[in-house]
Amino acid sequence: MAPRHPILADRPRRWAFVGGCAAVTAGVALHLPMLWMGRASGFRLAEMPMEAGMLWGMALILAGLGVAAWGLLPGAPAAAAPVLAVRAPEDARLGPAHWRLIAVLTLALVIDVMKPASLGFVVPGMRDEYGVPARTVAWLPFAALCGTVLGSLVWGWLADLYGRRASILLSAVMFVGTAICGAMPSLWWNVGMCFLMGAAAGGMLPLTYALLAETMPSRHRSGVLVLVGGLGAAGGYLAASALAAWLIPHFGWRVMWLLNLPTGLLLVGLNACIPESPRYLAARGRLAEALATLRGFGCEVLDLAGQARQDAADAARRLAAAAPAARGLAGGLVARTWALSIAALAWGLVNFGLLLWMPEHLIERGWGIELSSLLLAASALIAVPTVFVAALAYGLWSSKGALLAAVAVTALGLLGLVGLELADPGQVSPVAPVALLIIGVNAIIAMLLPYAAESYPLRLRGRATGWVAACTKAGGLGAQLLSLLGWVPAMKLAALGVLVPVLLALAMLWRWGLETRGRDLRDLDPAPAAAD
Repeated sequence: MAPRHPILADRPRRWAFVGGCAAVTAGVALHLPMLWMGRASGFRLAEMPMEAGMLWGMALILAGLGVAAWGLLPGAPAAAAPVLAVRAPEDARLGPAHWRLIAVLTLALVIDVMKPASLGFVVPGMRDEYGVPARTVAWLPFAALCGTVLGSLVWGWLADLYGRRASILLSAVMFVGTAICGAMPSLWWNVGMCFLMGAAAGGMLPLTYALLAETMPSRHRSGVLVLVGGLGAAGGYLAASALAAWLIPHFGWRVMWLLNLPTGLLLVGLNACIPESPRYLAARGRLAEALATLRGFGCEVLDLAGQARQDAADAARRLAAAAPAARGLAGGLVARTWALSIAALAWGLVNFGLLLWMPEHLIERGWGIELSSLLLAASALIAVPTVFVAALAYGLWSSKGALLAAVAVTALGLLGLVGLELADPGQVSPVAPVALLIIGVNAIIAMLLPYAAESYPLRLRGRATGWVAACTKAGGLGAQLLSLLGWVPAMKLAALGVLVPVLLALAMLWRWGLETRGRDLRDLDPAPAAAD
């Protein structure tokens, strides 16, 4: 039987969280009667007056979120303990506990990615119900991207304050509250709620990567991080498309938002199968819980005094062996952050800008709508095999080398687009440069956040991974803003403009990037864990 990890055993205000979660669920339930009133008209609620129950429901949701967040605050750190007695599972084999955590976090990412992926399926129905042009509805994905930027930053910080597991729990409760998008009669209320949904979704990715990086054994960690992230992304888009095809014809576009209620509650329940990071527990002085978690992952835990001496000797040898490199870790931290941030911004500009503008540009160049549609379909087909290839290269060859190769492939695709624009229309096929671009960006996003999670010390890992995740969305935010303002540049100028940060990121990663494959993450900390 799978071991369970009581969700709130370590939280002194655990009942506040339970009450807050109940209040959020009740607030969503108060919106359902109005939705049911619209069943005769195909659940069309546009511009219907909001009832008092809905207003009370929104108040309950806001209050419940605040109470739940307060209830999840950790207690004071335990008294100083011989934290060096904790031996992280660096050399353990993948056992049932590891596979169980991989499965649960993959499912959590599928649910997380499914939320923003649903936008493409609800926009046509929203345009029809509210009778607004495409540019007006474009504020919906723009608000969602704004939310993901903020969520990645805030949840990365919360991960270092609340713990990885509790922050995932808070994100899940927020998902539950955003289900009221499905009953909002006003377009702009939907835009506002879409911002909150994006904030909850943006926080899940860095939390998942930080928890996996601190739980998986070193020799398996790199490949697992890439594989979980890639499968979660692909599975989220697949789940969104399948549910849309099944439910929207019967219940309208609003049902995609209402799914946030059961899936959010499912995430809350899944937390019973998610342990807290042993490193976080040890840093909080909760040594007994850290040891119990390590035992659950198949790690041998010896007598505390003897284990402490052994760990101290191991730490001394490790620090001595890594002394030359350790001096450069702190010095290169800022430069490494710049490199990852620039790579993330460039990825957002390509994924949410160039690839979305490309069909129209290709049609203008005389390639026809059939080829444009084929290229968009190819992006979905290429994504899954690219994830597996990236995971193999990242985990078996070199994490730094695999990421550099993905950035270089993206640069080649951008150069190919420039050449395509300079050639005579119809003389050069766009298939090769577009294929390179799609392969490159899919490989980058599969590896970028796992690489960030492995490149920072414990005390910065959540915030740093959240920052890089926010930068991926910030690049997309800039691209979407250009679209909203009607300032989309010509393909040649756009490709050249993105090529500059891509090449800069390539050079900086080459200089300051770390090789993280198989690295003991304790080497990234400036001192042995007891100093925490």
